[in-house]
Amino acid sequence: MRRPRLQIALDFKDLPSALTPLQQAASGIDVIECGTVLILAEGLRVVREIRALFPEKEILADIRIAEAGKLLSQMAFEAGASLVSVVAGASMTTVEQVCAVAAEHGGEVQIELADEWYDADKARRWRAAGAQHVIVKRSRDREAAGDLSWGPDDLARVDELAAMGFTVTITGGIKADDLEVFAGHPVGIIIAGRSVAGADDPLAAADRMQTEIASVWP
Repeated sequence: MRRPRLQIALDFKDLPSALTPLQQAASGIDVIECGTVLILAEGLRVVREIRALFPEKEILADIRIAEAGKLLSQMAFEAGASLVSVVAGASMTTVEQVCAVAAEHGGEVQIELADEWYDADKARRWRAAGAQHVIVKRSRDREAAGDLSWGPDDLARVDELAAMGFTVTITGGIKADDLEVFAGHPVGIIIAGRSVAGADDPLAAADRMQTEIASVWP
């Protein structure tokens, strides 16, 4: 089982606020996520500027494509994204369009599952279309409602999706102390937003996450 990669989520309302923790934590993270909020606020220029600063890093443009898949994904990949996100409710036509554009640019596609939305048959169709990644998340709304756990259903979903051939990303307020529950499960990427980008010392927080990752997935 491969060790998961660590992804920093930059969900800020302006680029300078995002660059400060990113530049501090960069040596401790593997994937950079240009968050939906950041891209809505600043446009795809954030992807271009972060690509210029970190040419060696994988960059996710978290644009959550729902339609206009060909156009939106082409814009993101041309800006320098390595991956783009598509919402689970998008039509198969949209998913297929995004996967085709990704293949042309040497990029990858990530499907973002909602808490209550999961269809294993459709997930297999995503994989057959060429999507490589899928997110299993604990949403902000779920956290706000007081559900801070990762339960058997979450872990079973990780296992099932990984068995289909997906790289499975987990997200949702994840801290280093949360990772032990995923021991033995094939997690591919761990997203750290507030726990790293919002930390007083982002590099120390990223290093702590990496230490825990190495412990849980030796």
